[in-house]
Amino acid sequence: MKKMDVPSIVKSGDYFYQPDVYPVDEFKFRSHSGIIIVPENRSKPDSRLIEIPFIQIHATGDNVSEPIFYLNGGPGNPNINSYHFVNNLIEHHDIVLVGFRGVEGSVILNLREIDEFFANMPGDLTERSTLDLMAEAYAKGAKRLQNEGVDTDGYIITEVLRDVDLVRKSLGYKKINLFSASYGTRLAMIYDWMFPNNVHRSAMISVNPPGRFEWRPEVMDQHLKYYSELYKKDTIYGDSEIDIAEIIRKKSRQIPERWMFIPIKKGYVLMSTFMMLYSTDSAPKLFDAWIAADNGDWSGIAMLSLSMDLMLKDALLWGDLASKASSADYDFDPDLDLMKEFMPENSIIGAPGSLLGIGAQGWPAKLIPDSLRTVQYSDTRTLLINGNIDVSTPEQFGRKELLPFLKNGTQIIIDEAAHTPDIYGKQRPALDYMLKKFFKTGIVDDSKYKYEPMNFKVGLSFQSIMKLSLTAIILVIVLIGIIIRYIILRKLHKRDKYQKTI
Repeated sequence: MKKMDVPSIVKSGDYFYQPDVYPVDEFKFRSHSGIIIVPENRSKPDSRLIEIPFIQIHATGDNVSEPIFYLNGGPGNPNINSYHFVNNLIEHHDIVLVGFRGVEGSVILNLREIDEFFANMPGDLTERSTLDLMAEAYAKGAKRLQNEGVDTDGYIITEVLRDVDLVRKSLGYKKINLFSASYGTRLAMIYDWMFPNNVHRSAMISVNPPGRFEWRPEVMDQHLKYYSELYKKDTIYGDSEIDIAEIIRKKSRQIPERWMFIPIKKGYVLMSTFMMLYSTDSAPKLFDAWIAADNGDWSGIAMLSLSMDLMLKDALLWGDLASKASSADYDFDPDLDLMKEFMPENSIIGAPGSLLGIGAQGWPAKLIPDSLRTVQYSDTRTLLINGNIDVSTPEQFGRKELLPFLKNGTQIIIDEAAHTPDIYGKQRPALDYMLKKFFKTGIVDDSKYKYEPMNFKVGLSFQSIMKLSLTAIILVIVLIGIIIRYIILRKLHKRDKYQKTI
């Protein structure tokens, strides 16, 4: 996106854009990049103005239908430059990407307080005292932003969607299509409820209905047990005698404090386990690490802990995550024992992802209207696409909690597929075909999909990666020691030679 000069004197609704190109792989598509001026907080007449970027990628064909506005996953992730379906849909539709306020534009909700918390985390994520300190870090970060002039109430979901609609109006579109993924599906739902006359068709991947920014332990258990059954059925890479779910249940309660000299943090191990289940490509390595632990080798589990330790710091824009999730879902009952609710003793690993929601309670949340925090009826032609073993956005939530409210809704469930990486990455031609036909005609045609069984092939295991890395570190240390010894001995030799000469 090209840098753009914006006049010093502007008013709300002004927008500026210029010709640009949008690169996808080896292709470059004709586009316009722009900036639109919006109030930071529309509920305040005297609110300051901020800039929101957008990109309009132009259709390549002559028979152009309604544009497609894409809404990415998150929260805490950008929307600009996140779109990878241009080649498939660009012939008949303009593609429009509107920056998410708080992540893109003139105000970024970057919380160095949370990055520092993870970099120097006291205790473990599974301890309520640690999560309370995380909440204090959120509160401290929000206060700093407010002192810097940021109106934190202006970064709720509804403000994002009013930005989207203002771009729609400014570009002269009467009706638009919505294409969304994960968190973006919540944005698509709420936009449809706020502006029902503006949506032509809506396709949602990995559907997230209201109330589902939190994860449930019973659902995690269900998916782990399902994986166990698939593992038993895999006659090549699986084992009918091994119950993965029960191994994880047992060994997660026996995690040692370290492997060799590498610390192991239980909360990070559980969080990594949760995150690795986002894709069936990473799940086999995860299960192999737990099976190895059951055989006494904790190196793969140490790798899970270390990877999360490195990833959480700077992983997301934590202020945006808190502001969006807290404005919609993180309104916990103050009398509820959250640790018991999300990490119960009888669960396999609980719901580790929800620990971040507990910690985010320190953010000063402004709730969106109650009517937008519960499912509303819609007449919009809507396609829901889910994997059947998605631990983040389970298909049953979309099926039971959203689909009955869609007069013209259809849900397609992809067997042995997890979250968005699987929906995007597996059988991509079938997905492209279905989306192209849906946006062009409104017909849902999943005939290109074929059943693909789960493959538990591990490849290079986490244990091997950890041991190879440790070996490399030891070799480097030894090499440094040899070099230092050589330098010292050489200096001593020169000194002795000099003294003999004297």
